[in-house]
Amino acid sequence: MVFRRLSRWTIALPVALALAGLSGCGSGAPATAPASSAPAAGGGAKEVTVFAAASLTGTFTELGRSFEAEHPGTTVRFNFGSSATLAQQIVQGAPADVFAAASPATMKTVTDATPASSPTTFVRNKLQIAVPNDNPAKVDELKDLADPRVKVALCAEQVPCGAAAVKALDAAGLKVKPVTLEQDVKATLTKVELGEVDAALVYRTDVIASEGKVRGIAFPEADKAVNDYPIATLADGPAGDLGKQFVDLVLSRQGKDVLTKAGFEGP
Repeated sequence: MVFRRLSRWTIALPVALALAGLSGCGSGAPATAPASSAPAAGGGAKEVTVFAAASLTGTFTELGRSFEAEHPGTTVRFNFGSSATLAQQIVQGAPADVFAAASPATMKTVTDATPASSPTTFVRNKLQIAVPNDNPAKVDELKDLADPRVKVALCAEQVPCGAAAVKALDAAGLKVKPVTLEQDVKATLTKVELGEVDAALVYRTDVIASEGKVRGIAFPEADKAVNDYPIATLADGPAGDLGKQFVDLVLSRQGKDVLTKAGFEGP
């Protein structure tokens, strides 16, 4: 089957207002939602709608294609973005079969409000300093980000990658004044790729996914700000058992191999 993204979904006005100021960790794409998930005649639901943290874009896209190949006639539709924004969309009624978050806190927002399976932590992720390949600011370690001459991009604190950055900086006893707080980790990394900032704190997996567009610098404080990624099925998801089957693929050896290759760590 042809892999397709979701079409744009308009959130109710109160949610739009609540999220208008949010700068978070995700793909940077606008909020999206699936087309109709009505069951195919005589064949049951043929679409699986997966809401997933933007840092999972590459790996879940690959797994989605595998799932479609293994389930002829089924389409996997993804909504990648900030985990916090996705959680609010689900709570407000956006139809979803699976939610994969970049932190337990954002998953809890959903499970506290919506019937769901017990979340399973399937991978972990940690931060790196991303710099342009020519590293014009000569950033070598985390403390260099506190230099006011260094232009730094961060994710906002309200979402997982921003919360992890705060933990790492606090662990190092550093105060950093970013020149920008981006909507999600992909947008944060883009600032480095375009040369608009000297450095950013992003996930190691996003540095790897950049395929050489930026250089990643590991730092010890990242070990104190590791993010666990939980996944769960939504009880009211229109795809029914297909959602669980997608989760089973993520948790399978095949899923672990794809995720590990991308730089994620085991739980």
